Amino acid sequence: MSFLTGLLRPSLPPGEHFGLLAEFTSPAELYHACEGVRDAGYTRWDAHAPFPVHGLERAMGLRASRLPWVSLLLALGGGITGMGLQGWVSTLAYPLVISGKPFFSWPAFVPVTFELAVLGGALGAVFGMFAMNQLPTLHHPLFNSQAFERASDDGFFLSIESWDPQFNPDRTADLLRRLGAKEVELIASAPRQAPALGGATE
Repeated sequence: MSFLTGLLRPSLPPGEHFGLLAEFTSPAELYHACEGVRDAGYTRWDAHAPFPVHGLERAMGLRASRLPWVSLLLALGGGITGMGLQGWVSTLAYPLVISGKPFFSWPAFVPVTFELAVLGGALGAVFGMFAMNQLPTLHHPLFNSQAFERASDDGFFLSIESWDPQFNPDRTADLLRRLGAKEVELIASAPRQAPALGGATE
């Protein structure tokens, strides 16, 4: 059970506070705030918007994703497995002379090799994405904020985690306000308690 719990929880900063959450009024303000946070030297932070914001990855200073390499490796593995399995069956396990062709008649092996390469690349992309994003995640500290519920609707947010070397609750909050945040909230690490049910009625 502890192993399963570890899989379903992301890596979180220690302590009682996850970090700061700032809300901005528009995609343009979020874009410029990301530039400011990047230039200030923060490294453990993220931007949240209900739709893709063009160029936001450049404003955040994100490096190229490693996911294409994962997909490529598994695609190559699938292709090599397909060609190798067919070659082994045709030359060693069950060799047959068919129309005078050589045992290792590789043109006939291309369709299966191609399909297994596609399958391997697709599986690498899907499961690599899940692993790199630490999914599935049943709860995240940002869900403790009621305002953050609008991140999938019409809200634009920027979060800075407390284990960032530059993080200081007061100075970081001041920076976010200078960058145009209309609200800055300190986020607790513990899940928000649900309201009690079945309370006394008047």
